[in-house]
Amino acid sequence: MAERVLVVGGGGREHALAWKLAQSPHIQQVLVAPGNAGTLDCGKISNSEVSVSNHAILAQFCKDHHVGLVVVGPEVPLAAGIVDDLMAAGVPCFGPSSKAAKLEASKSFSKAFMERHGIPTARYGSFTDPEEACGYIRSADFPALVVKASGLAAGKGVIVAQDCEEACRAVMDIMKDRAFGSAGDTVVVEELLEGEEVSCLCFSDGSWVSPMPPAQDHKRLQDGDRGPNTGGMGAYCPTPQVSQELLEQIRELVLQKTVDGMKLEGTPYVGVLYAGLMLTQQGIKVLEFNCRFGDPECQVLLPLLKSDLYEVILNTMNGKLASSAPEWHQDKSAVTVVMASAGYPGAYSKGVALTGLSQVEDMGIQVFHAGTALKDKQVVSSGGRVLTVTAVRSSLEAALQAANQGVAAVGFPGAVFRRDIGHKAIAHLRQHRGANHQTCAVTGAIHSNDLTVSDRGLTYKESGVDIAAGNKLVDVIKPLARATSRPGCDAELGGFAGLFDLKAAGFIDPILVSGTDGVGTKLKIAQACGQHGSLGQDLVAMCANDVLAQGAEPLFFLDYFSCGNLDVDVAAAVVAGIAKACELARCALLGGETAEMPGVYVPGEYDLAGFCVGAAERGALLPRLADIAEGDILIGVASSGIHSNGFSLVRKVLERTHLSYCSPAPFGNPGQTVGEVLLTPTKIYSRVLLPILRSGAVKACAHITGGGLLENIPRVVPQELTVDLDASRWSIPSVFSWLQKEGGLSDCEMTRTFNCGLGAVLVVAPADAQRVLRQLRAQEEAWIVGTLAHKPPGAESVVVRNLDHSLLNAGPASKNGSCLSDSSIPHKRTKVGVLISGTGTNLQALIEQAKRPSSCAEIVVVISNKPGVQGLKRAALAGIQTRVVDHKLYGSRAEFDSTIDRVLEEFGVELVCLAGFMRILTGSFVNKWNSKLLNIHPSLLPSFKGVNAQKQALQAGVRLSGCTVHFVAEEVDAGAIIVQEAVPVFSGDTEESLADRIKEAEHRAFPAAMELVASGAVQLSEDGRVVWRSKLQQED
Repeated sequence: MAERVLVVGGGGREHALAWKLAQSPHIQQVLVAPGNAGTLDCGKISNSEVSVSNHAILAQFCKDHHVGLVVVGPEVPLAAGIVDDLMAAGVPCFGPSSKAAKLEASKSFSKAFMERHGIPTARYGSFTDPEEACGYIRSADFPALVVKASGLAAGKGVIVAQDCEEACRAVMDIMKDRAFGSAGDTVVVEELLEGEEVSCLCFSDGSWVSPMPPAQDHKRLQDGDRGPNTGGMGAYCPTPQVSQELLEQIRELVLQKTVDGMKLEGTPYVGVLYAGLMLTQQGIKVLEFNCRFGDPECQVLLPLLKSDLYEVILNTMNGKLASSAPEWHQDKSAVTVVMASAGYPGAYSKGVALTGLSQVEDMGIQVFHAGTALKDKQVVSSGGRVLTVTAVRSSLEAALQAANQGVAAVGFPGAVFRRDIGHKAIAHLRQHRGANHQTCAVTGAIHSNDLTVSDRGLTYKESGVDIAAGNKLVDVIKPLARATSRPGCDAELGGFAGLFDLKAAGFIDPILVSGTDGVGTKLKIAQACGQHGSLGQDLVAMCANDVLAQGAEPLFFLDYFSCGNLDVDVAAAVVAGIAKACELARCALLGGETAEMPGVYVPGEYDLAGFCVGAAERGALLPRLADIAEGDILIGVASSGIHSNGFSLVRKVLERTHLSYCSPAPFGNPGQTVGEVLLTPTKIYSRVLLPILRSGAVKACAHITGGGLLENIPRVVPQELTVDLDASRWSIPSVFSWLQKEGGLSDCEMTRTFNCGLGAVLVVAPADAQRVLRQLRAQEEAWIVGTLAHKPPGAESVVVRNLDHSLLNAGPASKNGSCLSDSSIPHKRTKVGVLISGTGTNLQALIEQAKRPSSCAEIVVVISNKPGVQGLKRAALAGIQTRVVDHKLYGSRAEFDSTIDRVLEEFGVELVCLAGFMRILTGSFVNKWNSKLLNIHPSLLPSFKGVNAQKQALQAGVRLSGCTVHFVAEEVDAGAIIVQEAVPVFSGDTEESLADRIKEAEHRAFPAAMELVASGAVQLSEDGRVVWRSKLQQED
């Protein structure tokens, strides 16, 4: 199941972290708190208003919203113990503990630690008395000119003085004038070192370190390293000044030694460790430690990370770095240029409009937002450092040129930025190239009489097969395969054949099950788009899902990659996708074959095949044909789209429409291109289906692959039965509607070519249907889609009813349909969310209505502001997802409402019903959900608004009361009325007896009103009046 991740922070570093995490196929959503304009509703990324300073509220938020991982960007929350508190609450959090974070939070502690463990650093003194500090500055036998506030000072608490007097003034500013607040209670005075400053970061799992490529930050404001110190005006990576040999020294003498020392002192360091170093003539010296990614170093490191950041973080947290080291792009350089507000690092203005951002990204340059906000739909500046413009190219010079071009394309009046990021490295490279040129000239003279190719024998490489490239590929994919190890197999590549131990995997009397498949001409689209990674999941899914359909557990997988000329990067991307998919399928990548065949394939083309072997206990194989009977229920499990079949037809339809793969998609999610939608990977169903298959409740399972609905379901059903499907019962992705319309495809062509939204279909007994459905819906979208019926002679094996209408209403464009008057009319259901606070008797009435085949409403989530109430149990029994958003955990109504809003959006809710929800909603929430928010009130409005309506009615002596369902407006109980039902008031009525009769009326009125709005029969006009639409208008 895809994960939801929360990134803590709101700067450029956090945008980069969210951007990289969102690329992981394991990630469903990345929340950023508080985030900025760049992380606001950007694909998988969105902002959260949850409080990150109140760790108890944050932990509860993560549990309520199924956040599986928190990644902390800045140093202040780490020092405040956010990791300790979240981990103690059972919420995984990436970063060092508060004790480990003292390496950054206390420079005094850090220097003493380095001294204890023999880690090279500048000579220093630590002081709590300013006079003692100044005495040390004046008497030291070395230039004691670097003055640091010991605590956290947002990267600005370091003063490099020109002389002793300036150093003493800095001490007084920090300690007496409190320039950095309590961070300056202690100062550290250091020796001024000379040399090249570099940043060396690593991942640490508490025992092992994995270094990142070295980077260099540029602290000074202006070109040529002039002007005041800042938080950083740009960075580049890698630094050519740090050789591989030197990096190894840094790893051993600094990074590993630090982690070993922390472990020895009982404070294991898990997270990112940043060492700021000076390369002096006397060797490496540590200037400082940071306990997180640097900013802006993060913005050049993550674009060069080849591995999946989410996987790297999990390996780091689980102590697996030694066997699963991250991989980095070796032949690329990254440069980021910071664009700051005029006046930075002093006082600066805010609210400056920024333009040209999309144009920059069209240039292949990534813009990470820092101090930005959205105002009136316009991105504006809101901080000192506003944007970081990052380019990745094949050389440092090209990356700098591209980044500067990106900066020039941004409209940011008064922006401050540097144009010389990486100038020291470029000078170093030019000097190095000059020396190499001289050496090559001499070498060329010596070897001028070498043999020509025609004078010697041919090589295999000259025939088109590059053995070295093949070996390089094997080296790249070995750790990927190793990561898929599972009981029964260690997934270690290199032998002539792979081994699997069935006993070690827990089998007693197994039958082996095998499957093989490819991905068809979906390959052509991936090759045209240059997007190869997702094909691995397609390949594994096509084979593993076939094995699952036999009731077997996928155990191991082998791949076949064939091409004309081996492109290591492309092949590695494909195999990396295969390895990640094997982890999803919980099967080992046991081996494979890479075939380089010059002349067979044109340049840039390749083909794929996959082979999966699974096993099932002898009595657990599917289908159980003898058990399948008339009346059995068919449950459909959602596909992610087209999956991997029918792409020859898809490409033919595209030719007819003249769309390109980079065109905006007329289907799918907003902002996606045609290529992106079509390359959506095939779902792997192992994790969701295996436990259900093993329960024995499933009689048969059909993988909807080539042959579509018409040919795959009959493969698992007795010949005397027919499959009766109702297409109005499941959600059909809009891509299928588009294909049918643009291609003029018949219903038969659609259903025998495509899955039409169903990736798998299960056959279960009626008594087991709801239980299986609930189990499926805990992880996947699923529906009861039909039944098995007796097949008369000559009848079709599969009947799909209501397909035309369902295709017309497929996707987000189709919300409502007329379904009140005639249950035979096919319809698309409106997704409903219900808010409750208690027993949920009205909720039960809504659930019963939504269960009806003719209903236009589907209740997809029930949200309570109180935990453990009866209404939550009612929803769970009905197989409806539930969420608790406890209002006591939020500091304001706005924060509480914002959380409710995000949960509703998470489930794609289109209509909200308040069923005994005892909280007053804010105006902003009501306005956002205007015309989509219903409430029921126990009186005939406009009489007796507010609380105690029955008491008011009895006191007024009326003879008629009742209930009202209305649209919610900002004024309490004042919205437009949809449905009212009258209830007589008897002479002997008490509040309780009247309330009981009104409650019965509510159970009729509320479902009727929900149906009217869900169907489109009732709408709210712009002037706040109810508009009734005829059946014909609804169909239009």
